[in-house]
Amino acid sequence: MITPSISSFYVTGVSYRKTDATLRSRFAISNNHLDSFFSNASHDKVKEFFILSTCNRTEIFGFASHPDELSSMLCLATEGNVEEFNSISYVKEGEEALLHLFNVAAGLDSQILGDYEIVGQIRKAVQIAKQHGFIDITLSRMINEAIGATRSIRSNTGFSTGTVSVSFAAVQYLKNHFADSLNKKILLVGAGKISRNTCKNIQDYLPGTSITIVNRTFDKAFSIASAFGFRYIKMEQLAEAVNDADAILVATGSEEPIIIPEFFTRIANRLIIDFSIPYNVAPEVANIDGVTLIGIDELSRIKDATLMKRASEIPRVKAIVAEHMDEFIQWHDMRKHVPLLRAVKSKLGSIPADETEDLLKERIQKVINGVAIKMRTHYHPGCHYIEAINDFMSPVSDS
Repeated sequence: MITPSISSFYVTGVSYRKTDATLRSRFAISNNHLDSFFSNASHDKVKEFFILSTCNRTEIFGFASHPDELSSMLCLATEGNVEEFNSISYVKEGEEALLHLFNVAAGLDSQILGDYEIVGQIRKAVQIAKQHGFIDITLSRMINEAIGATRSIRSNTGFSTGTVSVSFAAVQYLKNHFADSLNKKILLVGAGKISRNTCKNIQDYLPGTSITIVNRTFDKAFSIASAFGFRYIKMEQLAEAVNDADAILVATGSEEPIIIPEFFTRIANRLIIDFSIPYNVAPEVANIDGVTLIGIDELSRIKDATLMKRASEIPRVKAIVAEHMDEFIQWHDMRKHVPLLRAVKSKLGSIPADETEDLLKERIQKVINGVAIKMRTHYHPGCHYIEAINDFMSPVSDS
């Protein structure tokens, strides 16, 4: 297989930097829909790609002859159209796109600096693409190197230490909103990764708070509630629970609002935090007396001493990212020379030699290693081929 050139690697997408959550939601794809999307995708034009769709970005990464091949696939699977996408999106190419992937994985491009939840989201996105045959050797190695950089960052810097994340920000917002948050009834709608992290933060920072969890899949609600000792209910009880709650945290993958004005028959001071993209709380809910409704963009504006410390680590983080990028580029440069190295090895193996098979293999590999080293700095295929044969035919030194 021919190794694709880094110059044909693209990323195109929308993020919190240029769009609000409402606009981003028009191009969001849930994990539930990625399977059907990839099942209908064609390998003809784009053979390696994956889609990263989170609360603050939807991006498609891949090797293509033109970025439009990627963006058109994305737009066909979402509510938005190509014209709208092109007016608000960005395109990065080659090493710039490669750097963007590494920065996203590292948390350098997150709404909350250093938010490590993005790594799990990348792993999931890549897993789904791989299951459908759209992750090959080159993209797989690139992703592994990017994730390897994040491990090094966590081990050698303080960039991702502390508890600052979207879920942490929600708990801090809740504490600031209510004078006596410990005595408030909190309803958590959804049982995914954000919900689990929110439960952990509530347990750590608001011990003793009354928490109720509800989810479309009852088993998931039961599992997360049991893990933290919280209460759980069935989805049929959602309206009653919403009306009874003081704070409602919503993090589901629904494409339509599931929290609607009709649920609110009791006037009270309520805080509603919607993590979802698209929003799962109907916008009309914000007009109800006593309701404070905030979304992911407002939540991400949290200021915290931990974030200041993370910002001070940025130079070290960028140095680690650059190191791992260089490692991938070196691997890629050598990878594209594999056909020539194989040809040289095959030719050398066909030349008669008066020595044992083991010694012959050892001498051939020594010559191949020498050719590979030369290719790193000077790539002259014909010259390297001739040099390899000359080296092989030269008398073996007794030293």
